[in-house]
Amino acid sequence: MLEIRDLHYAWPGAGGECLAIERLDIAAGRAVFLHGPSGCGKSTLLGLMAGVLVAPRGQVRLLGQDWAALRGGTRDARRAEHVGVIFQQFNLLPYVSVADNVLLPCRFSAARARRCAGGPVVAAQALLQRVALPPSLWPRRADALSVGQQQRVAAARALIGRPGLVIADEPTSALDAALRDDFMALLLEECRAGGSTLVFVSHDDRLAARFDERLSLPALNRAAALS
Repeated sequence: MLEIRDLHYAWPGAGGECLAIERLDIAAGRAVFLHGPSGCGKSTLLGLMAGVLVAPRGQVRLLGQDWAALRGGTRDARRAEHVGVIFQQFNLLPYVSVADNVLLPCRFSAARARRCAGGPVVAAQALLQRVALPPSLWPRRADALSVGQQQRVAAARALIGRPGLVIADEPTSALDAALRDDFMALLLEECRAGGSTLVFVSHDDRLAARFDERLSLPALNRAAALS
């Protein structure tokens, strides 16, 4: 699913590289726990995996295609088709309804829409039911929901249309233990049911046992070793 080769990345004006990864392979259908302390480059690596960022050196390939070889608009279209993202702050459109937030990926990708059993609306409603959001909430603005409810909307949005890759950037950091455990069970179950590869980033090592594979970013990152 993902192949990284000789990756180097530095933020402009930073004075040095934040990431230098010789090799990383993530197989299709795996659930991968990527951990490391705050500030070690986890979110930057996720941005490179999703093609939001492009490295000046090295390759990041999704399904065999190097992100850097694509123009901006083509990268955006490929991301919409193949990648679902759960952001740490959720990034829902606050003035849009719950249902329409979930449907956004299908509006940007016809392929995601075609992969929805029964059509995008039916698939969105099914996902919202599976994440325990009742129909009475579906017409509400996203900013009218609690933090835990918004997180579930963000998960449904990432999962709709069975993307090949689901990226989750510390989505449980704002949740208490009970909500966190429920969310983790739901996310892993839905990714496995849809055949999606999951890359889940967290500094909370207590979650690692739930995953197929555990990766330490500081161990992978030669830039950290040299700093």
